[in-house]
Amino acid sequence: MNDEMYSSYDLLDILCPMHAVLNETGHVVHAGPTLHKVFADKPLIGARFLERVELRRPHVADTMEGLRGCHGARLHLRLRDSLRTGMKGVLIALSQDGPSLGPPGGAIINLSFGISVVDAVRDFSLNAGDFPATDLTTEMLYLIEAKSAAMEASRKLNLRLQGARIAAEEQAYTDTLTGLKNRRAMDHVLERLMQAEQDFALMHLDLDFFKQVNDTMGHAAGDQVLQDVARRILAETRADDLVARTGGDEFVLIFAGLTGRERLTEIAARLIMRLEEPIMYSGQECRVSGSIGATLSCAYEAPDVARMMADSDLALYAAKARGRGCHVIYEPALRDDAPLRGIG
Repeated sequence: MNDEMYSSYDLLDILCPMHAVLNETGHVVHAGPTLHKVFADKPLIGARFLERVELRRPHVADTMEGLRGCHGARLHLRLRDSLRTGMKGVLIALSQDGPSLGPPGGAIINLSFGISVVDAVRDFSLNAGDFPATDLTTEMLYLIEAKSAAMEASRKLNLRLQGARIAAEEQAYTDTLTGLKNRRAMDHVLERLMQAEQDFALMHLDLDFFKQVNDTMGHAAGDQVLQDVARRILAETRADDLVARTGGDEFVLIFAGLTGRERLTEIAARLIMRLEEPIMYSGQECRVSGSIGATLSCAYEAPDVARMMADSDLALYAAKARGRGCHVIYEPALRDDAPLRGIG
């Protein structure tokens, strides 16, 4: 090749860095620097162009003659590799004789990635310098990068907002002193269980002798007792059981899926035993106990939350009437003992 040919190729490299120059047999004799990066794993020079790139449209014979027949037409191509990256192109058939930019009877094909450019930039490690200075692809890449940065910032903001919302909801459902759930959380869980028509056990627990602790040792001692009681109740229940503090020294426990009276009796007895263990405050023992009333949703033909809350409350006061530090599971006969509610 002469100096003029090298000069022509230099111009093509600058103006069309994704071009390929083919000889009369369809083999690549020169390629732009960007195209070399695309085919970094497979040498392009000396290879037959149509063995590296598949011509998808227009449908012509897979020969150099068929390729030259696409002069000036818009080409749809695809790389013959594992990525199968789509490309667009235009071909100029070179004259058989006379001066030209390449071998007589050959062709020059200028290529672009079209809408596949974003994937191509990633897959072939391309940058702005791999495209012509006048190519709008450069501006598009900047816009895509800016959009990606904005979307990432938006994603992080959404995550922070979501985290703040979850934290706010968690706080709204939490008793600040003990860390247990509160009445609002209890109502939410009960509503969900009723909608799912899932059986559950409902337990009311009220501390015995707690007022004496407050009166003799102060509210700070009472607060520590409540916190220690909360830890003990949690230790005796499952992670998916709900334990809520619904009043000063009143607690409600919900056991989803629990339908056996014997099992409920075992849990109540174990809770009372744990609560009767002394709690130390400033070197002094604080002693409380627990009275428990409970009921089972499966004991009702049509469970109703308000009815179950009232029945477990009746059972709780029956437990207090029997001397405190015991448990009672609701039975209809307890309604005859309604005056027991006056016992503190």
